[in-house]
Amino acid sequence: MRIRSVARVALYSVLALVMVGVGCKKPITATPAAPAPPPPPPPQPTVTLQATPANVQRGQSTTLRWSSTNATSLTLAPGVGNVSPEGNTSVTPTDSQTYTITAMGPGGSVTANARVTVTVPPPPPPAPVAAGPSMEELFARDVKDAYFDFDKADIRPDARSALTETAGFLKSYTQVKVMLEGHCDERGSTEYNLALGDRRAQAVKDFLVSLGVASDRMQTVSYGKERPFCNEHTEECMQQNRRGHFVMVK
Repeated sequence: MRIRSVARVALYSVLALVMVGVGCKKPITATPAAPAPPPPPPPQPTVTLQATPANVQRGQSTTLRWSSTNATSLTLAPGVGNVSPEGNTSVTPTDSQTYTITAMGPGGSVTANARVTVTVPPPPPPAPVAAGPSMEELFARDVKDAYFDFDKADIRPDARSALTETAGFLKSYTQVKVMLEGHCDERGSTEYNLALGDRRAQAVKDFLVSLGVASDRMQTVSYGKERPFCNEHTEECMQQNRRGHFVMVK
């Protein structure tokens, strides 16, 4: 019996020690799971813009070309507006212009520029000015001879009108000097017609002086009947020979 008691006591002691050991053991705690990493940010958009050609003359066109990535909307200014992610368009600026394209997406916005230089072409050369008539042509057009009646040196009405036009020309072109030639028809002697031609040339000069033409711009000479303008023996022809004729002196 004593042995059994001792064994029972020993068993109880072991059980007590086991229970004490179990009661003193620390509890095991679970390690919390690491938080999930945040999602990566959306990529930033990119965009390029080119103008071809970059230099144009006013009135000419240039082509704008662009491309982009990671963009949901693109705007091209000035004057174009919304565009596709990649493309081209033709523009005709009137003055030098910087074009700007803006690309926007979840990752933000970005811009690109292209400069177009517009030059103004020089004006066309002026049309050549037609050469005006020469002084000789003006003289032949505007200077009128004075005609006389047979055996007369009086300035008749039609001669007054002709000489008035001649005076206007001479007063407009003061650099012009003239020789006044007195002419006669074939009738009468050589000596008589030389004297008559002289009176006719002097009468023309005096009339022009009365209209304001300087006397020192005019010389006189008589050719009588020696230098006829017409050689037919008719009154119409002889009338052409009875004249005060002008020659420009150079």
